[in-house]
Amino acid sequence: MVKNIVFDFGGVIADIDRDKAVQAFIKLGLKDAETRLDKYHQTGIFQELEEGKLTAEGFRDKLGELCRRELTMEETRQAWLGFFTGVDIRKLDYMLELRKSYHVYILSNTNPYVMSWACSPGFSSQGKPLTDYCDKLYLSYQVGCTKPEPEIFNYMLKDSGMLPSETLFVDDGASNIHIGKEFGLHTYQPENGMDWRKELSQLLAGL
Repeated sequence: MVKNIVFDFGGVIADIDRDKAVQAFIKLGLKDAETRLDKYHQTGIFQELEEGKLTAEGFRDKLGELCRRELTMEETRQAWLGFFTGVDIRKLDYMLELRKSYHVYILSNTNPYVMSWACSPGFSSQGKPLTDYCDKLYLSYQVGCTKPEPEIFNYMLKDSGMLPSETLFVDDGASNIHIGKEFGLHTYQPENGMDWRKELSQLLAGL
């Protein structure tokens, strides 16, 4: 019996567009943004930020060096937010309904810039932050590692006390789903941008 649902953030709760983000960083002056940015797993200073090895300020400084100009925190934040194309309020309402029957968590490869938006009232059209829609956030930059590394799954399971056999993991990344299965989690892999509510309800009814 499933008691817990773990959602990815980008690509599941918030729709993402990597090409839009690439253009936003190119506009800042990062000429090779195309090779540096990935939809699922970052590299270089982008990865270091999401692993918590770089602070928000440290990332801005290093990005400024690559762009050959001084960047403001807001400029840098807006470039990161270029990844996101919108949040379907129906998904958020659905998550609130799920919380009546399940523990709901977020497990995300992310960073302080993105979370400064997601954890603010400006996140949803209802004026609620992401924290209002789940029991707890497990964020890569706070944990110190990213999916699909086993360490972040181990940390979440130990901290929450969840049993894998009682947990459904929802993520749009194939490598993340693969490691989730290795941990014994039930899994569901929707596509970025899709309305997965009906399929998820059907899946939960059969578990």
